[in-house]
Amino acid sequence: MAKDRSGAGDPVRTLELLWREPGQEPARPGRRGPRQGLSVDAVIGAGLALADEAGLAALTMRALAQRLGVTPMTLYTYVPGKAELLDLMLDESYRRMDRRAPGERDPWQERVTHIADDNRDLLVRHPWIADLAVTRPPLGPGVIAKYEYELAAFEGIGLTDTEMDAALTHLLGFVHANALAAADAAAHNSRQSDEEWWAVSAPLLERAMDPERYPLAGRVGSAVGAYDPDAVWSFGLRCVLGGLAHLIGSRGL
Repeated sequence: MAKDRSGAGDPVRTLELLWREPGQEPARPGRRGPRQGLSVDAVIGAGLALADEAGLAALTMRALAQRLGVTPMTLYTYVPGKAELLDLMLDESYRRMDRRAPGERDPWQERVTHIADDNRDLLVRHPWIADLAVTRPPLGPGVIAKYEYELAAFEGIGLTDTEMDAALTHLLGFVHANALAAADAAAHNSRQSDEEWWAVSAPLLERAMDPERYPLAGRVGSAVGAYDPDAVWSFGLRCVLGGLAHLIGSRGL
């Protein structure tokens, strides 16, 4: 099954919809006018709700039409298809994203931490975003505003413009990986808790694992225990910040 990705639809039509004026409902050439009582914003909102509840696999034009009480063909008077809808949904979720707005005089480590926390919270509220390939993000007002806000955390700390973008990309990659791992752990725990899994597996592992053959795996595994997303998050974020601090410090700035 192909992975859903942003930027897969008609780029011109997508940009027209992303940058439409408030309340404007651009008509699609060759189609009848929009149905009274429905709007592009309503379609986007319903798409967000459906994806938040059931994930991207459940988001089809037919399911969305049923949710809105219209025929699938009616939706196509508002959005060309699912590909363009995903871009609109992503941009809208970014527009709504909570922003802690750290002060300009706050230490850069604190500003960057705010960016990481904001994005982690975003993926908790909209877990489907982590499943969406965003190598070509929709350049709508929500995406651009989010990018502007995030870059401000790196402004003036000793990075070039290209390094600022790369540092942000590296940070968001860490956030994305952590969100996927946390979601996977939560899904497994919903079916079988860590305690239940260890109760079944521990006796066999104790017989099978030779402590002389696997001394490090046994020692470290026993110390760690069950997967802890928060502990992994804290350690990983310290590594990201530490790496940036080393890079900046090596320049004597």
